[in-house]
Amino acid sequence: MEPTIYLFFKGNCLEAMTHYAEVLGGEIGGVFRNGDVPDPESRMPGGDDMVMNMAITLGSATVMASDNSEDMYDKPQGFRISIAPTSRAEFDRIHAALAKEAQSIEMAPEETFWAERFAMFTDRYGTPWMLNFTGAKAPD
Repeated sequence: MEPTIYLFFKGNCLEAMTHYAEVLGGEIGGVFRNGDVPDPESRMPGGDDMVMNMAITLGSATVMASDNSEDMYDKPQGFRISIAPTSRAEFDRIHAALAKEAQSIEMAPEETFWAERFAMFTDRYGTPWMLNFTGAKAPD
């Protein structure tokens, strides 16, 4: 059994998840929009383009997501998606792409006692991230 990350967005789910798939080398699975629902009672509040459910595959992990209406959306808190790039160049590439126009930078990329590069930020879509490249500091 593996956990699945499920993210909620304020109307920009397709844009955010497409960005994540492109940056992280993922693949977009099914995208189900509000307009795809066969009966009006099953629709969520919002227009036809709102994403009811979609998934991307990142390696062996699945990340799922949907849009929420403004009144149902809650800012994510109490977690971060952690990514471990395999090289310094990959860390820098991913950080540049995900942290562009970030809502907040909690820790700019820097060396720590456990990693050659580490960073924490909340991207422009509201998703909190941690990037960790251990490099030569990886435990033996």
